[in-house]
Amino acid sequence: MAVGKKKISAPAYVKGHGIEAEDIKEGKVTHVEDHTDIRYQFTAGQAISKFLNGLKEGKILATKCNKCRRVMVPPRMFCELCYRPIDEWVELEDTGTVETFSISYIDPDARPLDEPEIVAVISIDGASPKMGILHKLGEIEPDSVYIGMKVKAVWKPPEEREGMITDILYWKPIEG
Repeated sequence: MAVGKKKISAPAYVKGHGIEAEDIKEGKVTHVEDHTDIRYQFTAGQAISKFLNGLKEGKILATKCNKCRRVMVPPRMFCELCYRPIDEWVELEDTGTVETFSISYIDPDARPLDEPEIVAVISIDGASPKMGILHKLGEIEPDSVYIGMKVKAVWKPPEEREGMITDILYWKPIEG
């Protein structure tokens, strides 16, 4: 027995049409407008919280693994090479070396900047090689920046610090 194709149509109560602006104005369509006020909090975790509290005090804190001898900044609660908890906290100098850098002519919203910003990955002195942070450079012209340049942190005044990476305003070249 052959099965023929049969057109299936939806029941009349399912059929619809597009919504017009008049339908909303006349109240034929349920419409809800809401402006949600969402507030949230999160924790930075043990290691980063202690690091940020150190910044508020004008200190750069790192963690140390006594097995492999690595000094890690930003700090971690375990050594990802040895797979073991860290052994101690150490305070590092607020100096470092530019590992790489970028000269930005636009802000984070892609708006042109009046003056370019220089961002760099800075290996912190006293930390293991290639351990460091991304931050701004200041007090230097873009054409003068180079990889291997020694820099020092320029801090906000103590009363203005908040426990944020921006407690370091920028890093400036060390002369000499």
